[in-house]
Amino acid sequence: MTISAEARQGNPSGYRILNEADLRAYLAAIPSVATQLGGPADHWAITEVGDGNLNLVFIVKGSSGGLAVKQALPYVRLVGESWPLPLSRAHYEHLALTHQNRLAPGLVPAIVHHDAALALTAMELLEPHIIMRKGLVAGTIYPSFVDHVTTFMAQTLFFSSDLALTAAAKKVAIASFAGNHALCKITEDLIFTDPYRIAEQNRWTSPWLDATAADIRADLDLHVAISRLKLKFLSSAEALIHGDLHTGSIMVTDTETKVIDPEFAFYGPMGFDVGAVLANLLMAYFASDGHERSQGERQAFESWVLGSVDQVWSGFAQKFMELWRSEARGDAYPLSLFPGEAGAARLEAERQTYMARLLQDAVGFTAAKIIRRILGLAHNIDFELIEDAKRRATCEARALRLARTLMVETDAFISIESVTNAARELRHWQPEF
Repeated sequence: MTISAEARQGNPSGYRILNEADLRAYLAAIPSVATQLGGPADHWAITEVGDGNLNLVFIVKGSSGGLAVKQALPYVRLVGESWPLPLSRAHYEHLALTHQNRLAPGLVPAIVHHDAALALTAMELLEPHIIMRKGLVAGTIYPSFVDHVTTFMAQTLFFSSDLALTAAAKKVAIASFAGNHALCKITEDLIFTDPYRIAEQNRWTSPWLDATAADIRADLDLHVAISRLKLKFLSSAEALIHGDLHTGSIMVTDTETKVIDPEFAFYGPMGFDVGAVLANLLMAYFASDGHERSQGERQAFESWVLGSVDQVWSGFAQKFMELWRSEARGDAYPLSLFPGEAGAARLEAERQTYMARLLQDAVGFTAAKIIRRILGLAHNIDFELIEDAKRRATCEARALRLARTLMVETDAFISIESVTNAARELRHWQPEF
């Protein structure tokens, strides 16, 4: 589909914010949607359930089935109308979901209906799935998660990269997402800039983290490291990235995993998506201590979470490499340059070097995502639901200590095991508050 110039620049004509009554009438007028829901429209149950930072989300249930309906607001919901945001992000989310459904079928919700003018998308209702972050707070283990999320990342990143695409196709793809700069700007500010300076919307667990926040604002080594990561985010159009791949954008059951909310999607560095997943697992690990009611009751959960950090990287790397060996049809690393056994061996060595660089990127982005969730604007419920503020700050201080080391001493982390070992060593460290 295409989007009008007006919609790309701001808000399309015909847009209005829907309430439950408006949505009922709107959906009833779409025959395919009304048939899928079933029964009279006035019997449909419609509930607004959006608890994210940006959008309205409705759950609609009829006698035959249900839908999730997402509508973009012309501002950041978390802040309000003082922070306007273009509705064109709904177009980019729809475009990303379309690509992801093709590249990683079954791992994102199916699209049922899209309305560009209303910045609205209706998609399959995921039940009995829950937001993964809520499950992690409760200490729930998800045995299928690692396999599914590594498949999602390997397939969406590889098949949108120069390893799989011709240069011409890649440039066209980059251009199709280039207009999503308003969402990129949020990332550029909230992740790579604001936590390292005085910013009005920053917050943290005060007074216990006041000194830590001040130290980070004065830490020039850290400022150089985050600036290098920001430059990579700004300039490295390696693949189509989800752009916000945290445990709040993943819905799970014991047997299914669905990645949702790719409205931050654009062509950026692959390590950003991988690092986002690793960061959120590490934050769940450090936050777990704050949710314990008796000492050691969450030991099995914490072991699984930390093991999942290892397995997310190793599983992703293995699947990505397998795709590179079998599906490499892009203009990067043409096979004609690596003939015979010697050429194949040299190319394999280069693949290993490539993945080592990607791990370094992921480690840095992991640190950036941890720091922003503790010292910036939008926080995680992993920490926020720890009622005792000092106990929460202790968990957060451990995560921040790890993040600072990961970002400034990235070269020391040459394996994912070195990351999880460092996290394990900090699990019982006590900050001096």
